[in-house]
Amino acid sequence: MFTPYYRPRRLRRNENIRRMVQETQLSVNDLIFPLFVVEGKRVKKPIKSMPGQYQLSIDYLVQEVKEVHHLGIPAIILFGIPAIKDAQGKDAMSDEGIIQRAVRAIKEAVPEIYVISDVCFCEYTDHGHCGAVVEGDVDNDATLEMLAKQVLTHARAGVDMVAPSGMMDGMVAAIRKALDENGFEKISIMSYAAKYASAFYGPFREAAESAPQFGDRRSYQMDPANAREALYEVDLDVKEGADIIMVKPALAYLDIIRRVRERINLPVAAYNVSGEFSMVKAAAQMGWLDEKKITLEILTSIKRAGADLILTYSAKDVARWLAEVNS
Repeated sequence: MFTPYYRPRRLRRNENIRRMVQETQLSVNDLIFPLFVVEGKRVKKPIKSMPGQYQLSIDYLVQEVKEVHHLGIPAIILFGIPAIKDAQGKDAMSDEGIIQRAVRAIKEAVPEIYVISDVCFCEYTDHGHCGAVVEGDVDNDATLEMLAKQVLTHARAGVDMVAPSGMMDGMVAAIRKALDENGFEKISIMSYAAKYASAFYGPFREAAESAPQFGDRRSYQMDPANAREALYEVDLDVKEGADIIMVKPALAYLDIIRRVRERINLPVAAYNVSGEFSMVKAAAQMGWLDEKKITLEILTSIKRAGADLILTYSAKDVARWLAEVNS
């Protein structure tokens, strides 16, 4: 009988040694929880395509943030849905807009939570595109001016970090300039630097009511077939002053996360997006997958690929599961 020369299984014999040699460890400190805020009072509207997720009015949003903080999750990211949408997305640039009022309420009730605001216009415009539409296309430079106005209202509301997601050329530089020139140099920027035109966003568009009313977003979001282009986008955003670089989506783009991690020394975030979340939920409801095991495996793979931070709709469940393991 052949006797192996090498026995890697020695370090897999029991749970203790497996824990001791584990290379990648998922922590509650890695998590950012996305939330959707709407107008009204006592509103908790289920998002049908995202089981367990809701559109929340500000009063219920504050309650949710208190729970998030209690679970030890350090940060949230906010998406706003205004009562009235228009071609310019005016609510996004108003100090009394839905996001701006939500930030103030959260900071008053839970000052310890780190609040990140999504900076874009697709949720606020009646056409569903991410900026100013001129002759059927999004005007890049006009949108930069709008973004500068938007981030200043977020800054005045008390946000800790802004996260531009529209994939406009020069967006990080325009936002950094607006913040610094108005005394908000301490506010960080997490840039959606490599955001792909992905089919995985479907459920989010229901949640944020942001589906484009004509065309698509391929003229500004990236082609899923491209990898080198992502590194170019990342390099530009680093030069323009981004503090954290994001890759979106995460699961189908682990190779991009890895290449970005090897490219830069800044923190790397990855967005475990709505479609990735909803696929697991649907399969688990059918009894085809173990939701806890598959979710932890997916998030661990994202971390293993190189992400320092993970935006995920599973954050609350994951925080509870990790607490069980560590108790």
